[in-house]
This record gives sequence, C-alpha cells and structure tokens, in this order.
Amino acid sequence: MHTLSRGVFLLSVCLSALAGCVDALGFLQLGGYFISFMSGNSTMLAVNLVSGNLAGIGWLASIIALFVGGTILGVWVRHFSKEGAEVTSVLAFVTLLLTGAAVSHEAGQGFLAIVFMAMAMGAENAVLQRNGDVVVGLTYMTGALVKMGQRMAQATLGGAKFAWVPYLMLWLGLLCGGATGSLLFHFFGMHGLWFAVLWAGGLTGLSAWFKGHLHA
Repeated sequence: MHTLSRGVFLLSVCLSALAGCVDALGFLQLGGYFISFMSGNSTMLAVNLVSGNLAGIGWLASIIALFVGGTILGVWVRHFSKEGAEVTSVLAFVTLLLTGAAVSHEAGQGFLAIVFMAMAMGAENAVLQRNGDVVVGLTYMTGALVKMGQRMAQATLGGAKFAWVPYLMLWLGLLCGGATGSLLFHFFGMHGLWFAVLWAGGLTGLSAWFKGHLHA
C-alpha cells in the first residue's frame, strides 16, 4: 500500500466504496446473495450444495461465473487500451456495465440487472493492476483487514506507527459504501443503481483528468 501514490490510493478507497454500495443493493435485492464478495458466495454455494438447494446453487454459481467473466473482460479492456488510458478505460467499462444494470432494472429485467452488476464488480478489480496482478483488492476486504492487523502488531514491536491506517481507510470505504447502498435501497429500491452509475462515471471523469498521476 505504501508504494501507491496519493491519487491512486484515494481512487482505491472510492472504488471500494462503490463496490460496497453495489454489493449492498444486490444483497438486499437478492435476499442474501453477494454481488462483489465471492468468498461469501463460495461458502454459501458449498452449504447449498450439501443441502441440495437447487435455486440457491443456481443463483450463486451464476453470480460467481459472471463475476469471473467480468474480471476477464476488465483485463481485456485494460490490455487493449491506449498506454496511459488503462485506468480510465476500465472505469468507463465499469460505468457502462452499471448503466446496463440500471437500464435493465427500469425495463423490468431484474435478472439482467444482476448480470451487469456482477460483471461490473469483477471488471472493477482490473482498474488497479501492476504487471497483470491486482495491486489493491477493491471488492473484498479480508486481505486488507489481515494486513491492518499485521501492521498494528508491527507498530507495537517498533515498526511504523501508522502503517495500518491506509488499510483501515480502505475498509471504511467499503463500509461507508455499503451503508450508502443500504440507504439507497431503503428509499429508492434498485433505482439506487443510478447513484452507482453517477459515482462510477464521476470517477471515470476524474481519472481522465488526472490520468498522468494514476499509475499503479
């Protein structure tokens, strides 16, 4: 985390918040299935496989497959982008997918909305990459919490006192985004997806403006 520029780090926090928002909307709409947290979905898939819940198996397997598919597409978009425009291109793709989700919901195509949402969350992980690997986990926080705990322990042993703070901020980004998504769903239902579209679109515009400073 300490190798990231300030701009890239702030972008990562904003993207984690976006993931939390979309995940909360999907979670509430689906009644307990995640859109961006595939570890949770994988555990639930295992439970449903044992219990023989065919409906749950179908939903969870589909979401996981769509998430992976979105990740693949995000990597392809990044690979074929012009040099220096990789971040903006992937963010634009994520915005496009979320727009597809919002439009699908408005058209009464709830399943298609979930398809676009899951793919968008997979693609988001391609925004910040270095040498083909994810620099910061944006849609999952287990690794960030582990690193936060490790940095806290190291601080008590003479290490850097505040090296754990960036990981805390990343987690708080997801938490605040999830709370925002929950509030949006409470007041607007899945129409709250339009807020996520604006959020992603705003980040796309900012990344285009500051593209010279957003190299992971």
